[in-house]
Amino acid sequence: MILRSKASVCAALALLVGLSPIACHKEEQVVVGVAKNAVNAEQQAQAAAQAASQTSDRQRAALAIIPLPTKSMYVDVHEPGAWANPFLSAGTDSLTLRVTMADANPSTVGKGTLLRTEAARRQEIQVRPTDLADALVALPAGAWRYGRVIAVAESPLANSKDRPKVRRNVEAAIQKLNDLGIVVEEWPAK
Repeated sequence: MILRSKASVCAALALLVGLSPIACHKEEQVVVGVAKNAVNAEQQAQAAAQAASQTSDRQRAALAIIPLPTKSMYVDVHEPGAWANPFLSAGTDSLTLRVTMADANPSTVGKGTLLRTEAARRQEIQVRPTDLADALVALPAGAWRYGRVIAVAESPLANSKDRPKVRRNVEAAIQKLNDLGIVVEEWPAK
């Protein structure tokens, strides 16, 4: 019986010694696989960052055709309805972009009357925060009467409990606008 147990112990040790290189090799393969996955993920992240950088450069170049703002043209504007450039209102989940298109009729005849109201040229567009840059690039140059400046305000319709989220959206929008080279005129919440 003692002989038999010694033999089984020796057989078990021999099996362990024989299998240990195989186990080590499998662990090594797992580590190599994880390393390859990490390298692939890093390459994909670099490619995505480069694509995003190229997109931002393209958007900046498209907005560069709009002249720099002339502050004397809008310094006395204190009501959102009187603001002639794009106006951005931040809510909890989306942004509202109000744009007043330029009057296509160069004649002064009938300007400001019921036949040619400014309200007819005003549009409000709901924009996801991720699509803000594309929406601004798509605007015609005539929508930027003061130059490359945009008014930004918190939505007055947001609940008071949602104010922190609205404020974060305002700050993210301002950061994006600054990255695009657009001057931001922040309006106080009412």
